[in-house]
Amino acid sequence: MNRQEKAQIIEQLHEKAARASIAVVTDFKGMEVEEMTILRAKLREVGVDYQVVKNTLARLALNETSHSVLNDRLKENCAVALGYEDPVALAKALSDFVKGSKKLALRYGSLEGKFLDEEGVKQLATLPSKPELLAKMLGTMNAVPTNFVNVFAAVLRNFLYALNAIKEQKEGGAAPAAEA
Repeated sequence: MNRQEKAQIIEQLHEKAARASIAVVTDFKGMEVEEMTILRAKLREVGVDYQVVKNTLARLALNETSHSVLNDRLKENCAVALGYEDPVALAKALSDFVKGSKKLALRYGSLEGKFLDEEGVKQLATLPSKPELLAKMLGTMNAVPTNFVNVFAAVLRNFLYALNAIKEQKEGGAAPAAEA
């Protein structure tokens, strides 16, 4: 690989890392090409870029990004997964794949500039996804006005029941007096 190719790889990875909210470094030693292709396809489904890159090139690319905290730890063969929208989706996709693969291993990651060890990435995978959290939030926000309407309707209903009871009492009390 010549200098120009290396510079292009560094530039592309730097641009991706600058946009990414999460970066996770994995160990892929011993993985077959077919398994790596399946992994890349699953990661692409959730909007994740997965790239095998030399450590020196990765260090240069991650400089001046929020993921530069990974630079000192880049050793041996590794690949970088970069997620842009939902960090939980990346962590879940990698964790699920690791469960079925004996070769792929999570090492560490960076979430918006904060270092995550392997356990931190696994814990991130246990959180609900962004759409699930939005649905729960909207459900909670919708529950407040719905409950208010139900409480207000119950007050009006009880008031109506009370008025009907008074009406029936007056009609019931007035009818026997009129007959006598």
